[in-house]
Amino acid sequence: MDKAKPFCISKWEVWEAYKRIKANQGAAGVDGQSIAKFEEGLKDNLFKIWNRMSSGSYFPPPVRRVDIPKDNGGMRPLGIPTVADRIAQTVVKRFLEPILEGYFHPDSYGYRPKKSAIEAIGVAGQRCWRYDWVLDLDIKGFFDSIDHELLLRAARKHTDCKWVLLYIERWLEAPVQLEDGSLIHRDRGTPQGGVISPLLANLFLHYAFDMWMQRQYPQIPFERYADDGICHCRSKAEAEGLREAIERRFAECRLELNLRKTKIVYCKDSNRRGDYPEQKFDFLGYTFRPRRAKERSGEFFVSFIPAISDKAAKSLRETMRRWQIHRRTDKSLDDLARMFNPVLRGWINYYGSFYRSALYRTFQPLNNILAQWATRKYKRLRGHKRRACLWLQCIVQRQPRLFAHWQLSQVKAGQ
Repeated sequence: MDKAKPFCISKWEVWEAYKRIKANQGAAGVDGQSIAKFEEGLKDNLFKIWNRMSSGSYFPPPVRRVDIPKDNGGMRPLGIPTVADRIAQTVVKRFLEPILEGYFHPDSYGYRPKKSAIEAIGVAGQRCWRYDWVLDLDIKGFFDSIDHELLLRAARKHTDCKWVLLYIERWLEAPVQLEDGSLIHRDRGTPQGGVISPLLANLFLHYAFDMWMQRQYPQIPFERYADDGICHCRSKAEAEGLREAIERRFAECRLELNLRKTKIVYCKDSNRRGDYPEQKFDFLGYTFRPRRAKERSGEFFVSFIPAISDKAAKSLRETMRRWQIHRRTDKSLDDLARMFNPVLRGWINYYGSFYRSALYRTFQPLNNILAQWATRKYKRLRGHKRRACLWLQCIVQRQPRLFAHWQLSQVKAGQ
């Protein structure tokens, strides 16, 4: 039966794609169908996807657009495909990703197997010690600006598989549905939130930036995570020249460098003389700037190193407040620890990878919230905030591993 189809796509591939989508969960698309609802007719639904993709009759439905707030007060459009479409995209991704991985640049870290943001931050930190200057890049509306013609040309360089190219083109052209039900037809861009979008974005920038840098500026190392990138230069003049060259290169690729956010940074430390207005930059939730560090001998010096950014710390604190822990008086302290420790550990594992002590202040408000919870939970502590803080401190000393953030520092609750 499979051989009668114009495209040879294995049913097993559709099944494997479904398992990956199920593991990632995610919101419903324009059809309102959740993963649980999709699974009510799982066998039939997966057969439909396979049958349509194999016959060439699969057309992706519109992508549901949701606007999420950005740190700077603006909104970021997020595209949410349907469950079925996410499965179809995963089938293509599983075919194409292993092919592209052999070509991608080693300093491209975003959305790649065996690559991570932490690795990118670590490499950036090491290079900031060796190079005095950084060019911090910002691409204006990258995901909304990707040129379809150039992207398809790049895809054709790596595969001649007709069904892969066919469905990539259809996904690029799929309209976006707004909250009011109206449709926006796209002639450029790929929606953030799609399964295939990060791979296509990496492919586009592989040619627009990575390979161009390797050809034109092999002496300048860089780290790129999706559309977020930094370049390391030996002088201010070199950084200024590179900025102008990248602006021209992006224009050729129908992208625009955001000159207001793109900046040149001096990596100031104890050994570097002179001054410059910009001495810090943000990269992947970390702020790189001069910080006091301690040598093994005990002497202090200034090093240009990363630590959790103010934006990231603020986002974590806002999330902790949204948990409304002080209202959960039906729970015990052990219950609360079990509920929130997985998230806390994830944050600590990421933001505690460099300059871990910067996390102390970030998590101090959580201790205050726990003390507030205690004043509501226990009659003897009601109206006695200081007493609740002392009570919590006793718990910290007795069970320092109860909450994940308590292991960072034995900071007194309420201070």
